Amino acid sequence: MNLKLKDDHLDFLFQCILSLQTEEECYNFFGDLCTVDELKAMSQRIAIARMLSTKRVYSDIVAQTGASTATISRVNRSLQYGNDGYDIAFNRLPAEAGPDKHNENA
Repeated sequence: MNLKLKDDHLDFLFQCILSLQTEEECYNFFGDLCTVDELKAMSQRIAIARMLSTKRVYSDIVAQTGASTATISRVNRSLQYGNDGYDIAFNRLPAEAGPDKHNENA
């Protein structure tokens, strides 16, 4: 973890997130916490990370998400040199979960 980020407020945020038990609770909590644009940006980044982790190419990711190649590159750097947070989450999900679950042959 980036120790520069760590503080009591961020700890409390994560404790709140970890207390959520259902997808509906997540929708309610994050709907209150974030703007629509913030949620869309986060969901786009996690979708990009999942697609990169399943070896999708940039052109497919751009077509499916509308993300810029700069955004895709930033997410790719996090996958390559980050804290393995994406991998931890993805490894706990079913293999078919994710943004391209309906496009396996795309």
